[in-house]
Amino acid sequence: MWKPVHLTFAALAVGLAGPALADEADWQEVEKALGVSGSTEPGDVYKVSLPRSDLQVTADGVQIKPSFALGSWLAFKQAGDHTMVMGDLVLTADEVNPVISKLEEGGIQVTALHHHLDNLEPDVLFMHVGGEGDPVELAQALHAGLALSKTPLGKPSAKAAPEQLPLNTAELDRIIGRQGKASGGVYHFTVARAEEVTEAGMAIPPAMGTATAINFQPTGDEKAAITGDFVMTANEVNPVIRALQEQDIQVSALHNHMLEEEPRLFFLHFWANDDAEKLARGLRAALDEMDVAKG
Repeated sequence: MWKPVHLTFAALAVGLAGPALADEADWQEVEKALGVSGSTEPGDVYKVSLPRSDLQVTADGVQIKPSFALGSWLAFKQAGDHTMVMGDLVLTADEVNPVISKLEEGGIQVTALHHHLDNLEPDVLFMHVGGEGDPVELAQALHAGLALSKTPLGKPSAKAAPEQLPLNTAELDRIIGRQGKASGGVYHFTVARAEEVTEAGMAIPPAMGTATAINFQPTGDEKAAITGDFVMTANEVNPVIRALQEQDIQVSALHNHMLEEEPRLFFLHFWANDDAEKLARGLRAALDEMDVAKG
């Protein structure tokens, strides 16, 4: 189990009672500590997006939008009388170890560090983090770590306006079997697993990183670059790989993001740049190999 922030643990030991997050005012304190506002997601999750809009990154000649593959995020959820946080931080190589040291100092654990795509220029890494404790202290510790990177902080996240993308999104919805959402110049799908996922005995909602994510970024002439991650149990891994490769969708990474989740989950990242509807059919074939919630 993650180690809690030590000051919070001491407070709990002497009898602090009641949930850590009582109302919207508590989330406002988290916002102040992080310097960035978030939103409440299904499953009573408070989620903050931190896109690396400061980075100019390409993949196979495609300029990557922050919402496509450069999106750091943090998700908070009440867990009894304390709060759990999970997240994924996008970092450059020189930022990784200073951020790790500061996070560990603040009681935040690093649960994974790896690449998601193997063709990014310049290279970036993805650091998954977790912790338990008082929500404001967790936010302060995370802010201290992020401050050692160039992650944009200090400005509230603007609400996205409705977008029209140069893709037949209605057909993509039909093929994938659920409705996507446009934001940041990218068309996103989120596909939850059918079964409940737990971490250290607590249910982890899809908004905390347990759902398959599929992103389409238009590249012209009804084509799109795709990336994201399939969230699978062990028996699903190789059927999904075969389904993707049959449609020339590259597998770019396979790994874990958490430490104590049940069932054990494997995360597969992918990449292609081709006709959007063709790619959607390949992605749907992979989803059909998994136990996912009905659309």
